[in-house]
Amino acid sequence: MDIFRLEGDVAVVTGAGSGIGQAIAIGLAEAGADVACFGHASKGGLDETAQRITAVGRKALVLAGTVTSESDLAAAMDRVEAELGPLTVAVNNAGIAGSEPAETLSLEAWRKVHDVNVSGVFLSCQAEARKMLPRRKGAIINIASMSATIVNRGLTQAHYNSSNAAVIHMSKSLAMEWADRGLRVNVLSPGYTLTPMNRRPEVAEEIKIFKRDTPMGRMAEPEEMVGPAIFLASRASSFVTGLDLIADGGYVCW
Repeated sequence: MDIFRLEGDVAVVTGAGSGIGQAIAIGLAEAGADVACFGHASKGGLDETAQRITAVGRKALVLAGTVTSESDLAAAMDRVEAELGPLTVAVNNAGIAGSEPAETLSLEAWRKVHDVNVSGVFLSCQAEARKMLPRRKGAIINIASMSATIVNRGLTQAHYNSSNAAVIHMSKSLAMEWADRGLRVNVLSPGYTLTPMNRRPEVAEEIKIFKRDTPMGRMAEPEEMVGPAIFLASRASSFVTGLDLIADGGYVCW
């Protein structure tokens, strides 16, 4: 269906070097968009993502930087528009996690998670909106987590959970500020997903619990977040803004 196609769109994906960000970046290209991949150059993966984008016949651009740097983001958006064209779609996926009991959680660890997951998403939205708002056209998708809605059984991550809850309410606030200027802002909140971090042998026992506690009896593949992202990026969701779309195999229903 044409309403799901992204031909003529230019997208940027933060944290595009692996996992959900990489899958969505490639998926946007498969739907017809040219895609800029933003992330830490030292962590690798961005070049691989770009190669897979060009393999499906779309243009790719690798952008090194951090979402906590206003100057990195501003320079990245300038390059996107100079080399790919007017920015129309943004997926803000970059984020970090952690687990530590609240009573021993350091202020430094708390601030680090909130700096990347909340401030980083806000600064990304701000840099993207500065390009989109004058043209009165654009779709921003912020990646949060079902952990914004529920508290994960057995995981001590007050900093991570609260940061994702902040992303959702911030996104709704931005959606309302920009709704009458042609810019939609939505959230995609994945459940337990088999990213590279969750494929490590040392978390094998936790993975069994994640699968057991998910009504569908399994974890998601990163590629299963592509469909929801394309929906939120495309004309298929032209009357949708301020939504938190939870893709969790039914977990939050328990």
